[in-house]
Amino acid sequence: MTVYDFYHMFFRYFRPRRMKAFWKSFNLSEESRVLDVGGLKFYWDFLPVKCHVTFLNLTTPKGRFKDRNWVIGDGRHLPFKDRSFDVVFSNSVIEHLGDYENQRIFAEECSRVGCQYYIQTPDKQFFIEPHLITPFVHWLPRGLQRSILRNFTLWGLISRPAGEQCDLFMEEISLLNKRDLQRLFPDADIWHERFCGLSKSLIAVKRTPL
Repeated sequence: MTVYDFYHMFFRYFRPRRMKAFWKSFNLSEESRVLDVGGLKFYWDFLPVKCHVTFLNLTTPKGRFKDRNWVIGDGRHLPFKDRSFDVVFSNSVIEHLGDYENQRIFAEECSRVGCQYYIQTPDKQFFIEPHLITPFVHWLPRGLQRSILRNFTLWGLISRPAGEQCDLFMEEISLLNKRDLQRLFPDADIWHERFCGLSKSLIAVKRTPL
């Protein structure tokens, strides 16, 4: 059993629903030009239509992507002209950028290259930290969080991370609440993805008027 086995249990429930809601919200068609920042091909297998999707990631994917465009790049410095895409899509990426300044740059780039956007991130107010698969730990002071990562979180007990990995985790992950996300995307509507009535994820959505 690995930590990814736990993640996939949640993927099977949430990803198809999220992608279906995304497709309906933007009325996507085969002609739609979509930029997926930090995503993977299998997300798009849940859609009933094949859009023109460009993937941007930090590394080269495994396997072949003959029917997809793949660009190596950084979401904070998107190598595209203004309004190059009908929609910019990003799923659980912005919280991995470490601090507010990097998140702000990322948000501005997504807003710049897309006529519309759909930016999802875990809700900090949800009681389970999704990367650690552990309740309440993300509400503790950061110094205390660091001290318990290895031995008192499910991620730590399964992965057995070295001290350097724990440090990298603390430097990388910065969860957002609704106010934080609205500040980054002032012209967006903030949607809630709920689980058992609680807000599990937040989605900054901008759609052009019909």
